[in-house]
Order: sequence, then structure tokens, then C-alpha cells
Amino acid sequence: MFPEHSRSRLQSWLKSGRILIDGASPDSKSKVWGGETVLVSPEPTEAMLAEQAEDIPLRVLHEDDTLLIIDKPVGLVVHPGSGNWSGTLLNALLHHGARFRELPRAGIVHRLDKDTSGLLVVAKTLEAQTDLVRQLQARTVKRHYQALVHGHPGESGEVNAPIGRHPVQRTRMAVVPGGREALTRYRVIERFSRATLVECELATGRTHQIRVHMAHIGHPLVGDATYGKARSADPRLDAFSRQALHAWQLGLIHPRTGEPCRWETPLPADFEGLLALLRSTTP
Repeated sequence: MFPEHSRSRLQSWLKSGRILIDGASPDSKSKVWGGETVLVSPEPTEAMLAEQAEDIPLRVLHEDDTLLIIDKPVGLVVHPGSGNWSGTLLNALLHHGARFRELPRAGIVHRLDKDTSGLLVVAKTLEAQTDLVRQLQARTVKRHYQALVHGHPGESGEVNAPIGRHPVQRTRMAVVPGGREALTRYRVIERFSRATLVECELATGRTHQIRVHMAHIGHPLVGDATYGKARSADPRLDAFSRQALHAWQLGLIHPRTGEPCRWETPLPADFEGLLALLRSTTP
């Protein structure tokens, strides 16, 4: 009757009184003859407990009756998952407004990594969420990032290489044959002695896409513990404690009005401070 649950899990619930037959708690030897009412009250899982409203401050750049534009800080996880079952953007949205509880994933349509800062759009209606997902699929959502990378890439270029799970290290992504199509365009903004500030535009939205693609061409992001360098020749770069990546510009078609919209947000203080240090001193 309940194939989504294992036999041992059901036995555990039976022993703890979470399974009732016609309102009574039976033992494992009780027989059913047909016509009884079986009530199962599952133990709450971490995922169930995760979807709780939490009073987490949000920096809202724009809000109307259809969508919400958020400037996500470094350290905020977007959606609950292993190791991060609370304190996420989803928890904050459930506190921000009751309507988010009625939407899948609280209206979230795309994500940023925990240690990536910048702009996210969240839908406030099911119609808007569907429209924004279709815009992402049609590549009409324009997402521009600023990234500080090791070394000196060419003035501009693109990385068109499929991304999938790393064949050995399953928590990582990699450029792999048979991976999902992934395209990143970049251009140089400013050069330093051992690093370069670039603007990246996502044509697709794969997990860790910019981080994987820039590492793939030999220019990993500064501070990227997963895809970057453990040590470089510049201690100022090595001291940066997270990937130097910021979603600074977001453009889309408003789901209700059909008008093109664009928002921008400046670099966070830690990123701007690193650039100021690189401009003012030599390694």
C-alpha cells in the first residue's frame, strides 16, 4: 500500500504508534480483513522540517505582484539540502510572504552557489514561475557575472563545452563527453599582475558552470576551493576565502507586462576590497 516507504521504516512507525487501524494502534501480528481504515503518520523528515518560515533579512531590489528581485549575500544557501536544512533563501521567502508557501520551491526558479553573491529572480505566482522557467529554457533571461580569475585570458571568448558530474568525484562537476550543453561567454574588464577581472554571460545555466568553464580553459576563479588553485604566487589572491564570483546584472521579460527589465547590483565589500588591494599594491 505504501511502496515509497521501506519495510523497516513501516515497522518502526508501527512500533512507535504512527500506524493506526480504525483508530487503534495494532501490533505487527494483527490481521486486516478488508474495510478497515489505515492511518499512517510519517515521522517528519529533514526535508519536511526544512520548509519552515524563518526571519532572515533579504535585500530586495524590486518587488511587485508578480516577481521579486533579490541581491543574495555570500553565505546564503538558496534551497535546503544535505547539510543545510535551515537558514536558506527558501526559509526566508516563506517568512517574507504567505503566497510563497503555495508555490513549488517557494517560487525559486534558478540558483546561485552558497558563496556566490548577486541577483536572483523569484516568482510570486505560479503563472510567473512557469513563464520564467520557460524564459530560462529559451535563453531570454540575461545573467551577467563578474569574476576574478587566475592568469590572463584573451580579451574575449566563449567556452562551449558540455558539463556533467565528475566521473570519480561525484560532488564535483566537470567538462565531460555526453554532459549537458553549456555555453559561457566572457570578456576582460581589468587586468592585474597575476589575475584578471572578467565579465561572464551565461547562455545556459548548468551547476557551477562559470567555475567549471573558466577552470577548463586554465583560468580558475580566485578563491575557488573546489576548482581553483590551492596556492598561487600572489598571497593576496590566496587569502580570499570564497570564489570571486558576483551576479551583477539580470535581465528578463516581465511575465505580466511583457516589458524588458534589467537590474544591477554593485560588487560586495569583500570582492571590491580585493580589487582595491590589487590596484594599490604589488605582490
